[in-house]
Amino acid sequence: MCGIAGIVNFHKVLNDTQQIQHMTDVLAHRGPDAQAVWVGQHAQLGHRRLAVIDVAGGAQPMTKMHYTIVYNGELYNTEELRQTLIAQGYTFTTTSDTEVLLCAFIEWKERCVEHLNGIFAFAVWDENEQSVYLFRDRLGVKPLFYTQSAEGLLFASEIKALLAHHAIRPVVTYEGLTALLSIGPSRKPGTTVFKNIFELPPAYALQFNQQGIKSWCYWDVVTKEHTETLEQTIEHVRELATDAIKRQLVSDVPLCTLLSGGLDSSIITAIAARTSKEKLHTYSIDYEDNEQFFMKNDFQTTRDRYWINIMSQQFDTVHHEVIVEQEQLVAYLRQALHGKDYPSMVDIDSSLVLFGQEIKKNFTVALSGECADELFGGYPWFYHETPYFPWIRSSDERAQLLQDEWQKKLPLKDYLQQTYHDEMKQMPTTDKRQQLFYLNRQYFMQTLLERKDRMTMAAGLEVRVPFADHRLVEYAWNIPWEMKTVGGLEKGILRKSFEGILPQEVVYRKKNPYPKTYHPKYTNRVQEILQQRLENKNSILHELFNREKINELIQSGGSSFKVPWFGQLMAGPQLLAFLIQIDMWFEEYKIELVEH
Repeated sequence: MCGIAGIVNFHKVLNDTQQIQHMTDVLAHRGPDAQAVWVGQHAQLGHRRLAVIDVAGGAQPMTKMHYTIVYNGELYNTEELRQTLIAQGYTFTTTSDTEVLLCAFIEWKERCVEHLNGIFAFAVWDENEQSVYLFRDRLGVKPLFYTQSAEGLLFASEIKALLAHHAIRPVVTYEGLTALLSIGPSRKPGTTVFKNIFELPPAYALQFNQQGIKSWCYWDVVTKEHTETLEQTIEHVRELATDAIKRQLVSDVPLCTLLSGGLDSSIITAIAARTSKEKLHTYSIDYEDNEQFFMKNDFQTTRDRYWINIMSQQFDTVHHEVIVEQEQLVAYLRQALHGKDYPSMVDIDSSLVLFGQEIKKNFTVALSGECADELFGGYPWFYHETPYFPWIRSSDERAQLLQDEWQKKLPLKDYLQQTYHDEMKQMPTTDKRQQLFYLNRQYFMQTLLERKDRMTMAAGLEVRVPFADHRLVEYAWNIPWEMKTVGGLEKGILRKSFEGILPQEVVYRKKNPYPKTYHPKYTNRVQEILQQRLENKNSILHELFNREKINELIQSGGSSFKVPWFGQLMAGPQLLAFLIQIDMWFEEYKIELVEH
C-alpha cells in the first residue's frame, strides 16, 4: 500500500520541487519503504511506497510512453489483466500490478476501471493530452482528496498532504463544524470538514485539464429481480466470498488475518488457513483487565476469546492476542487524530493504531472482516425502525452541549435531517429496507473503511477487506430480505453459506462489534485530561461549549451518554475523548474557523 500526491498547474512551469516533496514526505507512514517524485512542466507526482508485490521492480512514479502513474492500492485480478493485455500486444518488464494498471489505462483510458477488481486510488498524467485523471475504487477502500487553488489542482491520499502545501490553509467553515458535530464521525460523500478540500467519492473518476475539471460516477449497484433459489443463493454467496478471499491472499510479503471469533473474520481465517502452505498467523485485540470490567449490552453480548480459541484449534493457526493498556489508549488519541486529520472515533481509532503497530512487527499485510454487516444486514438497526441515520443518536443532547449562540450558528439537528433528506432524493430504490442498506454503504461503511485505512496505514500496515469485493456487493444487493435473514438470524444467508466449513458454534455466534474498553481507568484519564485542557483560557472548548454542561459531563464520566451516540461503541467516555480531540485539533492544526 502507498501514499500518493500531485500538483497540476497550467499557469506556470513547475520548476521548484519543494512543495511536492513536502506533500510526499508527510505521507511517509503510508509508504516507509521508498519515496520518489516525477516532475514535468505542468505536473508533479509524488509517491511513498509500502512494497507488497514485486518488491524489487514496482517502483513509482512509473512512466510508459507519455503516461505517468502514481497508485495506492492492490489489484486482485492482475494476472488475468496481464494476459488480456499481452494478447493486445503489451509487454511487461516487472511483475508488479502497477505496470499492469498503467497499461490498462493506456489501452482503455478512463474505462480501465471497469476492468479492475481491487482497492485503489490512482492518478495518471497524460503528457500529450496535458491532462490528469484520478480514480477511486468502487467501495472507497482507498482514500483520495483534492483541492483547487491558484496553484492549480492538488491531490493526495490524506488531507495532511494537501495542508502541507504552502497555499492551503486549515480553514473550517461553520457548515464543516456542524457536519462534524452532527453526523460525525461520518461524512457526506465527497466532502470533508475543511473548506474547499474534497474527497473523490467511491466509484468516481475525475479529469483535470486546461478546460477545467469534471468528475463522473463509473459504477453503482443495479436493482434487479433475484431469481435464484435459496440453495443456489447459499452456494453463490459462498463462491463469491471464497473467491474474493483467495484473490486477496496474493502477496510477496508476510500475511496474516484479524480474528475476533465472529462470523466474518472466521470465514476469512478459515479460507486463508485452508489455502496457506504454511501455518496461518491470526491476531486479536483486547484491553487491560477487560475480563474484570466488561459490561454486556445490546451490542456487545460476549467477549471474543472463547470463539477465537475454537477457531485457532480447528484451523491450527498461530494466534496472537494483543492487550492494549489504558494509558496507551489515551496517549494515542493524538496519533489517532493525526491519522485522520480531524476528530473521530477516539479510542476506537487509537486502539487500532496500537493493534496495527503490533501486527507490523511481523507482518505487512492483514485481511479483515469489514463490510459483511453492511451487505447482509448485521447491525441491530436493520431490525428496528429508527428515524434518519440509525447509528447517530442523542442529536438533541449533542446540540445542548453547545453554547446558546453556537446552537444557532451550528444547527446540528437541522443539518442531520437535511443531509438525510438530500440522500433520500438520490436513492436508486424506493424500498425502505434497501434504502437503509444503501445509507449504510454510503455513510457507516465509509466511516469504518476510513478508520481501517488511516489507522493501520499510520502503522505502515496494509489491511485488505474481501467482503468489499464489488461482485459480492452487487450480488448481495438483490438478495431478498427473507433470504438474507434465513433462519430468523441476522446475516442468515452468510451463516448458511459457511455451515460445514466453520465450527457450528462460530457460525451461530451472535454478532459482536470490535471490542472496546470498559475500564474505569480509561474514563478517569479522559476526565482528567479534559479538565486540564479546560484550564487553558484560550481553548476552543470555552468558545463553543456550555461550561456547565461540560462540567456535568466530566463529573459523571459521561454517564448521561450511556447509549452510544455514534455506532455501537461510542458512549460517554468516548464523548469526553472526542472533546479532547477537538481541542487538540484546533490547537495543533491551527484551525481557522470562519462563517463561510
